[in-house]
Amino acid sequence: MSDIVSERQHELSSPDAPVIARLSFLDRFLPVWIVAAMALGIILGRAIPSLNRHLNAIQVTSGTSLPIFIGLLVMMYPVLAKVRYGQLGSVTADRRLLISSLVLNWLVGPAVMFALAWLLLPDQPAYRTGLIIVGLARCIAMVLIWNDLSGGDREAAAVLVALNSLFQIVAFALLGYFYLRTLPGWLGLSTVGVHLSVWRIAQTVLIFLGVPLVAGFATRTISERAKGREWYEATLLPRLGPFALYGLLYTIVILFALQGHTITSKPADVARIALPLLAYFAIMWFGSFALGRAMGLPYERTATLAFTAAGNNFELAIAVAIGVFGVTSGEALAGVVGPLIEVPVLVALVYVALWARRRYYPATTIVAGAGPR
Repeated sequence: MSDIVSERQHELSSPDAPVIARLSFLDRFLPVWIVAAMALGIILGRAIPSLNRHLNAIQVTSGTSLPIFIGLLVMMYPVLAKVRYGQLGSVTADRRLLISSLVLNWLVGPAVMFALAWLLLPDQPAYRTGLIIVGLARCIAMVLIWNDLSGGDREAAAVLVALNSLFQIVAFALLGYFYLRTLPGWLGLSTVGVHLSVWRIAQTVLIFLGVPLVAGFATRTISERAKGREWYEATLLPRLGPFALYGLLYTIVILFALQGHTITSKPADVARIALPLLAYFAIMWFGSFALGRAMGLPYERTATLAFTAAGNNFELAIAVAIGVFGVTSGEALAGVVGPLIEVPVLVALVYVALWARRRYYPATTIVAGAGPR
């Protein structure tokens, strides 16, 4: 989970309150907003045939126009302003959680998505590449919503999100080249239609993750020193948060305006992209939850392990796909389908987590998002 809209602190008297009711209005109807943005984009594309030429009149980076560049940065900045960078040391004492999370996120997750993409999309190199990029973009902010709703360990989730954010700066480009070029070559798989360089991926990650990461870190650090954490998270973040959704929807409108005809003429392609995503979420979440139980982790950290392993940073995946392959590419389309599938699936998995808590951890009483009491 990927990873998109504002978080709020869910402090409810009953941990068994309906999950949907505990989501904010924007979060609850996120799939609706995405579908509406798709429809608007298709309408604009038909109404303004010259839209692509106008958008590309000013390019900031190779293949990325100024309007798209702004939309991608607006999409990423609020997400990274929410990360609690100062708490990186608070979870390191639990080596089981830390090591298992890093292994699941950076070894297992990308490998699972690579396998599913090749098994289910062997004849679609663009969509396959887009899904592999999604698998490399590990969870950041939106996973905190699912973790809170399930009664997971909030502080542990915040630290794991911070680690993933920093690790992506270092590892994303190298892993991208490995999974898109090196590993297929070792396995004798075709790389026809995959044209990329490690530098191009690294440049895109540095721009669309590095710039908002520095801005988000500076915003949190300066604001907390000036006003305190409570003001920052209760007052400023709720104002910044919705801009991530606005940036995402704006990007989707443009993407579908430029390739709406291709999309509407091939609806089965969207379904084919959705299938490996559904399988990925199921494998990663249930496998991670089972691992947490097998290691003897308490429910709170088991839930956190499962959701941080299953979620993805779709904002970054979309930004990389557009920055490297272009806004009209199949890779970009695969990234956009991601959040459309993620939201309803992870809401359903929150219900599964709450059921598992009652079934396997009957002695644990949880106030949602606050840990055990």
